[in-house]
Amino acid sequence: MNATNMCAEPIPSGPLARRASRGVIVQHGARKVQVGGDAPVVVQSMTNTDTADAIGTAIQVKELARAGSEIVRITVNTPEAAAAVPAIREQLDRMGVDVPLVGDFHYNGHLLLRDFPECAQALSKYRINPGNVGKGAKRDSQFAQMIETAIRYDKPVRIGVNWGSLDQALLARIMDENAARAQPWSAQAVMYEALITSAIENAQRAEEIGLAREKIVLSCKVSGVQDLIAVYRELGKRCDYALHLGLTEAGMGSKGIVASTAALSVLLQEGIGDTIRISLTPEPGGDRTKEVVVGQEILQTMGLRKFTPMVIACPGCGRTTSTVFQELADNIQTFLREQMPTWKKEFPGVEAMNVAVMGCIVNGPGESKHANIGISLPGTGESPAAPVFVDGEKVATLRGERIVDEFKTIVLDYVKKNYGKQPEII
Repeated sequence: MNATNMCAEPIPSGPLARRASRGVIVQHGARKVQVGGDAPVVVQSMTNTDTADAIGTAIQVKELARAGSEIVRITVNTPEAAAAVPAIREQLDRMGVDVPLVGDFHYNGHLLLRDFPECAQALSKYRINPGNVGKGAKRDSQFAQMIETAIRYDKPVRIGVNWGSLDQALLARIMDENAARAQPWSAQAVMYEALITSAIENAQRAEEIGLAREKIVLSCKVSGVQDLIAVYRELGKRCDYALHLGLTEAGMGSKGIVASTAALSVLLQEGIGDTIRISLTPEPGGDRTKEVVVGQEILQTMGLRKFTPMVIACPGCGRTTSTVFQELADNIQTFLREQMPTWKKEFPGVEAMNVAVMGCIVNGPGESKHANIGISLPGTGESPAAPVFVDGEKVATLRGERIVDEFKTIVLDYVKKNYGKQPEII
């Protein structure tokens, strides 16, 4: 059979359409970040500093924002933390960091928002966990207090359900309903239903209190990949609220990265999810910004966003016993990411640029020609020369000790020539 006749219809590409029907605006001053609607998927992160340490927290928020986090969440768990929030916001503003801040509240959020109105005002958004707002008769009134505060200060709210802190009264109700079924669901299905029901019912309750639908974001966090996919598929069917995605307690290192990528990629491909956070456990002494980079790379490799020029590099083999191409690939990727805070202002569109750093003659020249800029370093036994290609054409051959610096110069010249702002024609 002729291969061209095997498919009657073209193979689909790109994510399916779902996305929230209305966008939620998270704002600080003139900075507006839209979550949902027709906006691109937003990358979030969270600090791990003691929020009562205003300077330390502000510094970490700045680092996360510089890495590309478009919204940053901070813990607000004590009176000292709540009192520090306005100072954190003021410090960020002095540093020229306008990233919106989200306050993460559990157990005592109703008290902190009531007792520290400056905190309530300084935050751009609140995160409320309905499983941790109170028990018994206090639950509804304390939830209402937090929603009323959000209404008073015109703040959006994420109603964030987590299977580690699920509302036990609601879970008991779902279990009783399940027991009455002719064919009861599995315990796993009951848990899914409790998560989804909690999110939607609390969103509806917030609307009844007076919070506008376009002020509400939902999340249902779990730590299992298949669990997350199943829960969000069903949640996406049942509502059109903006959805926040994240695999909670994803883990450390490659495990956390792989698990988060596996879960979120499936959902994003199906059009489910309007904002993401990668919940990585940092390595001891590790950089908190890693979770931002991973979130960006998930979206960029899927073709959903463009954040920074990406380096294409071969994995290496017996032909490439030298580590020079590996070092150059790492050096260039780091260099490109470090330039982006400046480049995104001066060179619009540069985030779409592709750079290839290859290690031998097998695929090196070909891959280099496909990239905007590519270099093919010599493999084992090859001539000690590195041809450089720009937009498919060979422009130079680099040799010697200064290959890295000379290649960076070529990259910089290309960026300035192809992405520099054009002068206005008068």
